[in-house]
Amino acid sequence: MAILPNAGCRPTRRAFLASAGAGAATLALAGCNNGIGSNGAARIDARVDETRRFLFQTYPATERLESDSAGQLYMPLVTEAGLGIGGSYGTGALRINGATVDYYAAFTATLGLQAGAQQYAHALFFMTPEALRRFRTSSGWSAGAEAEYATLDRGGNISADTLTAIDPVIALVFAQTGLIAGANLQGTKYQRIIP
Repeated sequence: MAILPNAGCRPTRRAFLASAGAGAATLALAGCNNGIGSNGAARIDARVDETRRFLFQTYPATERLESDSAGQLYMPLVTEAGLGIGGSYGTGALRINGATVDYYAAFTATLGLQAGAQQYAHALFFMTPEALRRFRTSSGWSAGAEAEYATLDRGGNISADTLTAIDPVIALVFAQTGLIAGANLQGTKYQRIIP
């Protein structure tokens, strides 16, 4: 086997770029929270538990929605902001029979006349096993026409129409100040994540 003089001592441009790229990728991935050894799941579950408590205390009829549904997606904190170009982002958990089965991120992107920021929570109640299956098997489910938005009656409770609706998905958008009137999740996309 012949040994070339200076072999391995003189880095080529290609070798340098490859090692720089690998180093940059390592740094980028080090900044990501990929779930290994993190407490991201526990943090999301704690927020979901608190959101459920708030929802049930404020709107007791939502307990019936949960018990009648095949599964529920709780998004405890969604932050929406924009100045011309905007968007929203939040994370939450999908629960079936009281247990977390997956974690999701919700996000939107918007363009238009808008300025400001707000934070809110929302919950999706999948009222049929088929609606839940479609959500879970989708690579990027989008809140659209199949979602019915919960409304308040004159007493400030979830309306009876909402509780007897036959829609496949019932959505509630709420904040510490109550249900957000006219709120719409249209265009919100949901993707499974590893927190």
